[in-house]
Amino acid sequence: MQITLGNPASAPQPLSPYYSQVARVEHADGSALLFVSGQIAEGATLAEQSRGVFETLDALLKAHGAALADVINIRTYLTDIGKLEEYGAVRREFLTGTPPTSMTFEVPRLFRPEAQIEVEVVAAVPAGRS
Repeated sequence: MQITLGNPASAPQPLSPYYSQVARVEHADGSALLFVSGQIAEGATLAEQSRGVFETLDALLKAHGAALADVINIRTYLTDIGKLEEYGAVRREFLTGTPPTSMTFEVPRLFRPEAQIEVEVVAAVPAGRS
């Protein structure tokens, strides 16, 4: 097993130099698990921020040969659980297949005061895709 931590140059860079956006755990057979750090995005509405988050997640996954369809677990942090359906509508635009395992939490605030949402994912990448 090989573990690689980093920030793909082809994806948006992290907000801070103190963490890696992706941990890739590669198995001997060439398959891998990707652990993607929580992502936030700009936007006035939760829907706008949600779209930005999924676009960033997509870019980070693509940098490792994966896609949103490879997501097996998603954790969502919302500052207002009352807006869950607004987020859910955007999520369904991006995650169109069988839904991954999921947890959603309401939190009082996030890393940036204007952030309404943060999403982290785990993806399974089949052997032969890097």
